[in-house]
Amino acid sequence: MTDMTRGRIAIAHDYLTQKGGAERVVLALHRMWPDAPIYTTFYDPEGTFPEFKDAHIITSPLNRVGLLRKDPRRALPLLPLTSSLMHVKEPIAVVSTSGWAHGFRYVGATLVYCHTPARWVYLLDDYLGEGGRNSIKGRIARVLRPGLRRWDRAAVRRRSRYVANSTVVKERIEDVYGLDGVDLVFPPHSVSTEGPQEPIPGAERLAEDGFLLSVARLMPYKHVDVAIEAAARAGRPLVVIGKGPEEARLRAMAGEDVVFGQDLSDAQLRWAYAHATALIAASHEDFGITPLEASTWGVPTVALRAGGYLDTIVEGVNGVFVDAPTVDAVAEGVERLLAHDWDRAAMQAHAERFSETQFGRRIRALVAELPAGPTHRGRQ
Repeated sequence: MTDMTRGRIAIAHDYLTQKGGAERVVLALHRMWPDAPIYTTFYDPEGTFPEFKDAHIITSPLNRVGLLRKDPRRALPLLPLTSSLMHVKEPIAVVSTSGWAHGFRYVGATLVYCHTPARWVYLLDDYLGEGGRNSIKGRIARVLRPGLRRWDRAAVRRRSRYVANSTVVKERIEDVYGLDGVDLVFPPHSVSTEGPQEPIPGAERLAEDGFLLSVARLMPYKHVDVAIEAAARAGRPLVVIGKGPEEARLRAMAGEDVVFGQDLSDAQLRWAYAHATALIAASHEDFGITPLEASTWGVPTVALRAGGYLDTIVEGVNGVFVDAPTVDAVAEGVERLLAHDWDRAAMQAHAERFSETQFGRRIRALVAELPAGPTHRGRQ
């Protein structure tokens, strides 16, 4: 951080309890401004990236409750008030959010990097997954939704400027929040091909002939079950990287050619990409970052033709699209991918467009354009 920005910039994020694309964005912001405090409702050092251990992280009082820290979704009824009480005093805040951090209490200007408007308000069925509508969590979420929606829209009115992470999210923000001219800045991929590699326990036996790969949280809408069944139909082993509430169900349905890995080091993630034949990405993503990580290794992707993958995949260059998240479609996509001759250099050139350097340049430029104080948004 330069002397001009020291003490002037804060970073904010919903919660740092996982290892995902949103957390990698916060890491990129932390590298840009290493002295900036990071405000977040929950911080679980064991659940997220170890690089956060050298950051100054300010959490909510709820962070002392271990059960909530391990799974912040359990705190849903408490999060509006908790978020509203997070007081960010720096004159500029760069906010990474999927629904909570833009509701913190800011005294200065805000650049909100939005991964998606809140799923539990605007995409509730997607958030709950198949069968979740009638679950206890689903019933509670539906009761809370009107109040959450009012809270969320009030938070939007108090923010200075919104930035979307993909074309589909830009359209969603403009639609549900009634905002015009939302900026678009693609998030960076940051899994370097340089550095040590370390095998994932249990997957070494699959490495010689290559394996299919799934890198996704084990949530219903990620369709990891489809990847498991499609890999079996294609007669290919699969390595599943991720954790989440679907883990027990997915392990129960997986055969011996499926290996699960979670809480991986970067060295283990590098090993996984280095030995993968293809990535399966069958979910509707707000931004499809994993195909870019795979592309840096020359690994093509079978992806759902939707959401953020429309920004990150060029068909025939770094992947093939399928039109539905079904076993039949994905298995057929795997066969098409394996029959294609892929150009590693072209994949890597495509991924370079989404580098951390490019991301940092755009974010710094937008921060420089912020007004000198908080700005209230209009049309709601």
